[in-house]
Amino acid sequence: MFRLMFSLRTGSSRPCSLLHLPSSLRVPPLCSNNSSKMSSDSHWLSPEDREQLLVELRATGWMEVEDRDAIFKELHFKTFNQAFGFMSRVALQAEKMNHHPEWFNVYNKVQITLTTHDCGGLSKRDIKMAKFIDKISLSM
Repeated sequence: MFRLMFSLRTGSSRPCSLLHLPSSLRVPPLCSNNSSKMSSDSHWLSPEDREQLLVELRATGWMEVEDRDAIFKELHFKTFNQAFGFMSRVALQAEKMNHHPEWFNVYNKVQITLTTHDCGGLSKRDIKMAKFIDKISLSM
């Protein structure tokens, strides 16, 4: 709750330590995570890994978000029931990973944005979640 109030007051979701540093001195932090199982997935992507993985995701319809270190995809289903079923399956996986998407749903359309808020950018967790989303959407 404290973090939410902090974000609302400052208009920023970045940790305090990054708020007052000039951009030239900022170093991407490691994402904080209580789960040791996921800790290796919660780091920022190296430039090499990032480019390779984003090429793979672009091929499946993911796009980089302008003015933000995030990826976005819009999915269309035949019915609201299919869209909701898809969202339910993704929600269960998100709970397991403790990594929740930003999403929006109207009838048969689901828009999803993935980013790791703890470190303010893409991480291996986002890539893992995007691949899970692609797998589930193909099975619907």
